[in-house]
Formats: sequence, structure tokens, C-alpha cells
Amino acid sequence: MDLNIDTPNRVLAEKSGRLQTFLREMGSLLVACSGGTDSMFLTFAAHEALGDRVMAVTAVSPSYPVRDLEATRKILHGLGIPHLLVETEEMDREGYRRNQPDRCYFCKDDLFGRLVPMAAALGIAWVADGTNAEDDPADRPGMQAARTHGVRSPLREAGLVKAEIRELSRCAGIQTWDKPASACLSSRIPFGTQIQPDMLEQVRQAEEILQDLGFRQVRVRHHGEVARIEVGPEEWARWEDAEVRDMVVRSLRVLGFRHVAVDLESYGVKKKIEDRG
Repeated sequence: MDLNIDTPNRVLAEKSGRLQTFLREMGSLLVACSGGTDSMFLTFAAHEALGDRVMAVTAVSPSYPVRDLEATRKILHGLGIPHLLVETEEMDREGYRRNQPDRCYFCKDDLFGRLVPMAAALGIAWVADGTNAEDDPADRPGMQAARTHGVRSPLREAGLVKAEIRELSRCAGIQTWDKPASACLSSRIPFGTQIQPDMLEQVRQAEEILQDLGFRQVRVRHHGEVARIEVGPEEWARWEDAEVRDMVVRSLRVLGFRHVAVDLESYGVKKKIEDRG
């Protein structure tokens, strides 16, 4: 099968063709699909190339937002792609809980340590992730775990960067094409602060409150008694609404935050080191 995406961009069409070649050569594939733009497009492209020789797997843990899981399951079901869930236990690893800049290595090591034998048991040749060509290994310790376990990154191998993946996803009609960048909930805890499940639950509920109010690109950074909110630059006007501000403050205080602050530097203005993985 071919990836039938109509794009007038010659370079993009060539990269898309290169991706399909790589995927067909792989023969069968287990894709670590978080439901983000990159991994969802890879899963779609692999299914187009390999049909029923593709399986999507999503890791479930306290650091993965429930709403993201529900959305991922719905999209994959709509695309007709087989989907499994695997419970990971990165929270049991001291290296993960101590929350240093290499935190994501321990998460990915746990995940890939489960997916590689799962693929073997299913008779699937390769495990792949959604790493793209502009992901920097210096910022993403999880890439080291992928190399250690022999996990492939077909989008990166094909030279596809985030903007190109979004465009190909848009042309293919994949609804995650414009999904805001996301990262696990542990990324909301400052490096050096021990990660606790109750912190992750506070963050999850706080972000859902903001999402229910219409904020699309949002982070709630956990600083003990202080919740530091970041929203996208296009959403700053929402803070002019006193009712919205009051509702956010009241709701987050109910969750246990004594102080609610808005970061004066919008999310996305600069690279957020906290979100790396």
C-alpha cells in the first residue's frame, strides 16, 4: 500500500515517499503511540504501508493525562488501527522519581523494556517511536533509551520535522495535525523536586479545569503551594475576563494550591526545558 497524501510540496512528497519505503522494509511494526501529532502520524503512515502488520501501543501511568488516553483510543479506533494499552511503572524507579534532567530516560527505558519483548511475542519485527528529525538528543534523554533497546524512529530517519508532519497529517485528515505540543505530567514538576503521584493528580485536574474553560495550549507548573500557569500567546486575552480569573483561582485553591500565578512569558515563546524528554 502507499501513503496517498496529496501535497504540492515536492520536498515533502519525497520525504513522505522515503518514509513509506522505510516502513515497508521494516515489514511489521509496534508503534509507541502517545496520541501526539508525531506518533499518531507515524501510526497512520505505518498502517497505510503495512496494514494489519501494525499495532499501536499506548503506555498508561499516572503521568499520562486520562483525556489524552481517551482521545487516542477514539482516534485509533476511527482509523481502524489495532490498539493495546500497557501499564508502565516508571514511578517505581528512583531515577525517575528524583526528577533530574535525565528523568525521561528512565520512563522510556521502562516503556521500551516492555514493548520490545511484547513485539517479539506478537511476531512483530520492530518497535518504533515518533521522534522527529528536529528532536535534539541533548534535550531528549529518552532517545538514548530508544537506542539501547534498538527502537527505530522512522520519522527521524525520513528527515521529517514537526511542521512537515503537521502538514502531512492535515493533508491526510488526521485530527491531531494541529494538536498542541504535549508532554507527560511529570514535566510540570521542577527538576530536583521529588515526583509524587498526588502532585501529578493536582496538575491533571488543574489543567482539565483550564481546558474546560477553553484554554487549548496550557501548562500548570507545580511549585508546592504555588500553581504557575502558562498559556499560549494567542490565549492571553482570556485573562482580561475577571470571571475566568476568579474561577481559575477558586478552582485551583480547592485542589490544594494556596497561590495561583500566571507566567508573564507565554508558553511557546521560548523552548521549555521542563518539557524535554
